Amino acid sequence: MRRFLDLSVATRSTPSEATPVTVELLDHRTGATVLGLSPEDFPDSMAISNETVTLTTHTGTHMDAPLHYGPLSGGAPAKSIDQVPLEWCYGPGLRLDVRHVPAGREITVDQLIGAIDAAGHEPAPGDVVLLWTGADSLWGTAEYLTSYPGLSGKATAYLVERGVRVIGIDAWGLDRPMREMVEEYRRTGDSSVLWPAHVYGRTREYLQLEKLAGLGTLPGSTGFTVACFPVSIAGAGAGWTRVVAIVEGPE
Repeated sequence: MRRFLDLSVATRSTPSEATPVTVELLDHRTGATVLGLSPEDFPDSMAISNETVTLTTHTGTHMDAPLHYGPLSGGAPAKSIDQVPLEWCYGPGLRLDVRHVPAGREITVDQLIGAIDAAGHEPAPGDVVLLWTGADSLWGTAEYLTSYPGLSGKATAYLVERGVRVIGIDAWGLDRPMREMVEEYRRTGDSSVLWPAHVYGRTREYLQLEKLAGLGTLPGSTGFTVACFPVSIAGAGAGWTRVVAIVEGPE
């Protein structure tokens, strides 16, 4: 038996988004007038509907492409979301349990290795690594924007240097909350504390999945495949993504 587990949030206006989302509905009856007809001209007195959605490419569950991190990656032009190889977006999943890392703190290399040891599987080329923080329980609240841990730059390098192309997290971002990073920078003057996971992507290209959900529904740390194909937006640094785990076998 094959099961499909949705690891995405529904895109909507919510306090958990840092930028507004607007959806303007053209309903079934009004849709007729746009076509120069009346509702009564259609079966059941209804035409077809449409929606106009205004949002950013980083709204909802999405994939960050190398271009988001900077114009170059490894000295070459950074890939935009429409240039991301599709084979990067499908592979064995590896869920790493980092729920013990406090909100606002970095997930260090040692903590990452501890989660890998607990999972019983070393990251391998092609693996899609999913960081399980539990922060998705806050989805729908403003606290979601500020209460989660983030991956350190060194921990990001640890995964990417082992061939991992996609790193996902069930939180607002892969790095620590913006407030935590900015406050530390202002206190120390050390610019390396600003978005270190993102900035590492200027050294080696990799993809981020942000705002995942439901990692606790997975059958375990392994034993599933992840499909995470982004919407192809020419020249953009990110694209909306329906992330799905595919599980083979009995429930």
